[in-house]
Amino acid sequence: MVRLFSTGLLAWTLLGCSVPAPRPGNAAIEVHERPRVLAAAERALAAGPLTITAYPAKLSEGGRNDFYSNGDYWWPDPAKPDGLPYLRRDGQTNPENFAQHRNALNTFRDHVAALAAAYRLTREEKYAAQAVRLLDVFLLDPATRMNPHLKFAQAIPGRNPGRGIGIIDTLHLIEIPKSIAALRGSRALTAEREAGLRRWFGEYKDWMLTSPNGQEEANEKNNHAVAFWLQVAVFADFTGDAAALAECRARFTRKFIGTQMATDGGFPLELARTKPYAYSLFQLDNLTTLGWVLSDTGTDYWRYALPDGRGLARGVEFMTPFVADKGRWTRPPDVQAWEGWPARPVFLLLGGLALDRPELIDLWRRLDGDPTDPEVRRNRAITQPVLWLR
Repeated sequence: MVRLFSTGLLAWTLLGCSVPAPRPGNAAIEVHERPRVLAAAERALAAGPLTITAYPAKLSEGGRNDFYSNGDYWWPDPAKPDGLPYLRRDGQTNPENFAQHRNALNTFRDHVAALAAAYRLTREEKYAAQAVRLLDVFLLDPATRMNPHLKFAQAIPGRNPGRGIGIIDTLHLIEIPKSIAALRGSRALTAEREAGLRRWFGEYKDWMLTSPNGQEEANEKNNHAVAFWLQVAVFADFTGDAAALAECRARFTRKFIGTQMATDGGFPLELARTKPYAYSLFQLDNLTTLGWVLSDTGTDYWRYALPDGRGLARGVEFMTPFVADKGRWTRPPDVQAWEGWPARPVFLLLGGLALDRPELIDLWRRLDGDPTDPEVRRNRAITQPVLWLR
């Protein structure tokens, strides 16, 4: 038995409820975001195209167009002359690991999202033209594109050529379909180009859902599964895959709210890590974004809750006090990047809009939207919130 919360105006039922009409406030958010969006877009205009093919991965078992990365927390064994096989140190990122493909992908996302957001706000064609140029090089041109799979992501030297948990490395790509949607109507985004981009994301989604690596990641018990199904939801929505979206809905209710969230709204598996604050923010940001995406498909998942109250609203209530005042955090500080958080978590904005909680949006406005710590930046899936406004 599940229930949905009741608002002052409407009572929602699990089946057959309608998505709320666009809420007032989008214009104010766009005005607030405009200076930082345009500043980022101007930097992106001056940037050259990005491609993983510019960074050969010598340890990869794949080809030049295949994404490669090393597992974050794996280090050479100091007792072995060649350091192999690597050893795990939870929460301690090895700065010597191969990260060039991940960095290229993240920067590509940063630039395209900024340009698309700027085009949405200004309708100036220069932003769309540069965004499409970057999309062409990174995803479409056979000579430079990234192949639509992650067979060799988060490899562990001496142990594994690539792992399912490496699929989290493409979480940043969720802003690309939103960027493409914002670019519609521009001269640069032709129907042929959009069809090619749709094919790329369709192929990648299908690989995620059918490959051994994808199946492994899909069934993880922690934040990795949420990040996986958030990607599937965005890519399925973009490519029109109704069956995949249905599976995302089932996972949201049955797995994520039902098994990963505690009754107080926290995530025990994330709180048990050596970076409990960052992992809690990461998990809540991704789960609330998944609820936001799925709410576009017919049911308001922001109002969904189990009989004991577990749901997105409960998660927001758990974490918000620690974002407003990190000094209230009762657990040990994170072993890495503690000073860089909370860095304007998106759950505040989405929760404020979805739950009609303006105080959450006010808190979101006051926080830093452009963190500089590399570890913080790579753990934020959304950089341009205006792309996600309905």
